[in-house]
Amino acid sequence: MAAKDLYEKDLYAILGVKKSDDNAAVKKQYRKLARELHPDKTKGDKKLEERFKSVSEAYEVLSDGKKRAEYDEMRDAFKGGRIPQGGANFGGTGGFQGGDFSDLFGGSSQDIFGTIFGAGRGPRKGPDLAVSTTISFRDSIFGTELDLKLAPQGGKTNSITTRIPAGITDGAKVKLRGRGGQGPAGPGDLFVTVNVIKHPVFSRNELNLLMALPVTFTEVALGADIKVPTLDGDEVTVRIAPGTPSGRTLRIKSRGIKSVHGTGDLLITVEVQVPQRLDGRAKEALETFADATKEFDPRSDLAQKARA
Repeated sequence: MAAKDLYEKDLYAILGVKKSDDNAAVKKQYRKLARELHPDKTKGDKKLEERFKSVSEAYEVLSDGKKRAEYDEMRDAFKGGRIPQGGANFGGTGGFQGGDFSDLFGGSSQDIFGTIFGAGRGPRKGPDLAVSTTISFRDSIFGTELDLKLAPQGGKTNSITTRIPAGITDGAKVKLRGRGGQGPAGPGDLFVTVNVIKHPVFSRNELNLLMALPVTFTEVALGADIKVPTLDGDEVTVRIAPGTPSGRTLRIKSRGIKSVHGTGDLLITVEVQVPQRLDGRAKEALETFADATKEFDPRSDLAQKARA
């Protein structure tokens, strides 16, 4: 690898911090960028994914005191002309030699660049591994603990236990540091993709829980108090006001998803259900009702609106 590919990078500019900034400022800036650029949020934008990798690489160096000092010394030497520009390769004839780096930094170029950038010249961590798991909707809301069985390594099955955090969304990834494949510099990471089974009653929108509430015509016409189940097992009473239209959404505060970012609400959408068959007294009652309300025309201005 060309030497300039390593020491010409301005990691401070990549991360958006000053050389004088302390570790707390570096960490704060990295967390800000990581939230903005995380692949789960950028949804396949290759340019932003590459920037996320560059930001992560910069943070890995600048957050470590030893790596940061070595990088600063190497970077200053390059800008001061003690390391030739132009991309010479280590060990090449007429280029900058590995021995020169030993004099400069007290170690071989292989050790320094392998330590700072994880380049192929030094020991590398093992490969990252990926697995997927499926959990219930309820477990995705409240969190759960899972036993994951990984592909056999070294002739034996690798099984680990991990906690799936409350409020996780379908398709989200959980990163388990140091639980990947083994390597000379230690293990890589394990990425667990979580698939969530759809619930027959509830769904979600961010921190809000959603449900459709079947009601009768008489309940919305006359009004009613209806008991509604919640995901945590108890019931709440919802008041349907007289004349409530089908499709109206009612809000139950603080009965949604609880997370470190806050607590959502339970949003209940009213859906009027019509009997499939009517006979006898029920049919007669509706015919009487229809006659009594024949002057009410819900489509009186429909044609006019259609021509607008």
